[in-house]
Amino acid sequence: MQEATFTKRSAVGLRSARGPVLGSVMLTTGLVALDSTIIATAVPSVVRDLGGFAHFPWLFSIYLLTAAVTTPLYGKLADVLGRKPVMFFGIAVFLLGSVLCGAAWSMLTLIVFRAVQGIGAGAIQPISMTIIGDLYSVEERARVQGYVAGVWGVSSVVGPTLGGVFADYLSWRWIFFVNLPLGLWALWMFARHLKEHVERRAHRIDYLGAALLIGGCTLLILGTLEGGLMWAWGSAPSIAIFAAGAVMVTAFVFVERRAAEPVLPLWVFRHRTLVGGSLVSLAVGALVIGLTSYVPNFSQGVLGTSALVAGFVVAAMTLGWPISATFSGRIYLRIGFRNTALIGGVVIIAGTVMCALLTEDTTIAAMGIACFVIGAGLGLVAAPTLIAVQSVVGWDRRGVVTGTNMFFRSVGSAVGAAVFGAIANTTLDRRFAAAPPDVKPAVSSGADATGIVLKPGDVPAIVADYVRASLYSATHNVFVGLAIVGVAGIVAILLIPRKIEQLP
Repeated sequence: MQEATFTKRSAVGLRSARGPVLGSVMLTTGLVALDSTIIATAVPSVVRDLGGFAHFPWLFSIYLLTAAVTTPLYGKLADVLGRKPVMFFGIAVFLLGSVLCGAAWSMLTLIVFRAVQGIGAGAIQPISMTIIGDLYSVEERARVQGYVAGVWGVSSVVGPTLGGVFADYLSWRWIFFVNLPLGLWALWMFARHLKEHVERRAHRIDYLGAALLIGGCTLLILGTLEGGLMWAWGSAPSIAIFAAGAVMVTAFVFVERRAAEPVLPLWVFRHRTLVGGSLVSLAVGALVIGLTSYVPNFSQGVLGTSALVAGFVVAAMTLGWPISATFSGRIYLRIGFRNTALIGGVVIIAGTVMCALLTEDTTIAAMGIACFVIGAGLGLVAAPTLIAVQSVVGWDRRGVVTGTNMFFRSVGSAVGAAVFGAIANTTLDRRFAAAPPDVKPAVSSGADATGIVLKPGDVPAIVADYVRASLYSATHNVFVGLAIVGVAGIVAILLIPRKIEQLP
């Protein structure tokens, strides 16, 4: 079998070898996606073995944080060193983190080792999308990105289920150990089928810029993720974290203006296509986290379905995404990237409005249709805008622009999680504070509304009904917020010019 080869002059590899490379990309992407959700249903088992219940949310936050802040650095290194060594490093660190997580002896060590996993995961997603951009033509990328989006969709549904199976029938530690054979197989496939020729020359690594970028983004994302949870928004720790993050990011901008080879060159913020694509990715990240977080709450807490049914509702979104992404290639070749994304933006708004119009008596089918519509819109937006971003640069800058785009999606998820969480919690707090006298003793500010309505036999019916209505109000407000994000996404798409021109 011939091997996939790409250079700075020839971006598209030999067709006969692209299948194994794409399979490896999908496998590693699946591992990263699984590990972002698989531990959710195993938390009770983890806490039972290791303790530290108060700190378990960090198992999710630290993974998202370290993956997000390292993404731009990996994008730059992929352009300097090549895709293959950066991907190998990312997979190796991810597998090392997996082994350490499986061997963790306390909640603190597990949190630290999850951070190691995230550092590896931060390389895999952007470099995977960069490799796709190298090996596939503009006409083909939408179809291939549809496959990768499908992997994320399946993983978001399979992950929690698989985590529960491991926790119940084996051990939660196998959640991490199972990554080893799959990751090693992917490494072997990359080593055998992916060849690249990179022009070697002396480079001056921008260590100061990288440190400021990672440090500043870490503080800002940390403050966004934990604000209102670990500390109050207006508290001294919150103000100090945001202020320090802002100072580091400001210093980073000044350093990058003088760096010989900046880790995140400022020209990515001067080109309309790149700026528009990054802002669109920000909106996509917020939409995805909002849906995957609050659709299950609505499904279980308001409609009274099981966790399995709630998973299938989310799967409706992840089904619509790859289908529309696959067909978007045919559309943007006829009407252009921006017009295709605008159609997707309108579809997203339609879907979010459908969610906002859901009532307490709606059917699960109606909710599934709304999620499918949103997913279809996301496929028509995410794939064309990323391909447009990759199309304006050559091989030697594709890693940077892809990494930047993926970074903004991660930031969108972090900011979205914080904003939508604040909306839901504020709504619940106000509802519980204004509860009728015969309900108020049973509820308190910050009460676990979903937990109450999932156990209607344990509380009076009047309490369960009031909490269910409160949860409906909270998720309804989140869905209205999603519609507003959809409108903001349309504005971002309009920044992208109708005619995409490659940068000199």
